[in-house]
Amino acid sequence: MPKKITREFIEGLPKAELHLHLEGTLEPELKLKLAQKNGIDIGQTTIEDVRKSYDYDSLASFLAVYYPGMNVLQTEDDFYQLALEYLQKAKLNGVRHVEMFFDPQAHLTRGIAFETFIKGYHRACVDAAAFNVDAHLIMCFLRDMPAKSANEVLEMAKPYRDMILGVGLDSDEHHNPPLKFARPYSDAADQGYYTTMHADIDQVDSIEHIKQALEIIEVDRLDHGTNIVENQDLVDWVNQKQLGLTSCPLSNGFVTNDMKGKEIVELMEQGVKVSINSDDPAYFGGYIADNYEALAEKYDLTAEQLVTFAKNSFETSWISDFQKETYLKEIDEFVEKF
Repeated sequence: MPKKITREFIEGLPKAELHLHLEGTLEPELKLKLAQKNGIDIGQTTIEDVRKSYDYDSLASFLAVYYPGMNVLQTEDDFYQLALEYLQKAKLNGVRHVEMFFDPQAHLTRGIAFETFIKGYHRACVDAAAFNVDAHLIMCFLRDMPAKSANEVLEMAKPYRDMILGVGLDSDEHHNPPLKFARPYSDAADQGYYTTMHADIDQVDSIEHIKQALEIIEVDRLDHGTNIVENQDLVDWVNQKQLGLTSCPLSNGFVTNDMKGKEIVELMEQGVKVSINSDDPAYFGGYIADNYEALAEKYDLTAEQLVTFAKNSFETSWISDFQKETYLKEIDEFVEKF
């Protein structure tokens, strides 16, 4: 292990990314380019203007910028380009395996066909294999829409079942608890999907929502979920189940005034399978290596701790035991050579 953590070590460390919203990788340059190509008035005419619009201090203010930005995505090639540009950046960040969120309802409600975005995203996943990134898709339901809409999306996805690895739940959590989606989650599990859902940091009824997700919905993984430190019984439960939590330090620091690094490290030291991820990197100022680096610098982490986060990411990913063993071996070999 290196005594001093360097950027080279962080970028080279093999890792999986398990909490990444494809729509959240829309960089200002691509957003403006697609707006001009598709004749969409986004209210900005320069890259600097777009960059200035990425300004928020809460989950609600972020979503108010985030969803309108998707209007520039119109064609299958637009979705392909968005995903491929992220996957190329992921490669440079040491990502070997990625499970990426996408939001069907955000596109369906503006008249984009399911076939358009799923085929664009999936084509990028296939092409990423050429540069050694194993990429998969997680279909998210928007929790501030009716549960009936989630079931309709699940039905629309049936012809593309082999392109989608799992289902998730994101968007505004206030007044939208996990139990609201008990039926679509039950149906998704019956159809063989892996399941996860967001338990955003510092929400109203955070612990109650985490309990519902873990004990009633019985998700396979929990996104964010850092507030679980407030309930030792739940911490013990996820430890017992070896269930993964996907933390995103930089986005935490945008929507609250804290990266939640103290809690992330505390959970990791208790044996909880916490991983580090980038969430919406175009909007929160950094990709996965930036998140590792920011956390390491602010909380004076060791190389051993970063290796643990990387191993956790593979161990809680939705891949075969053989694949997990292969990636874990890659980590050990990288550390030994480094």
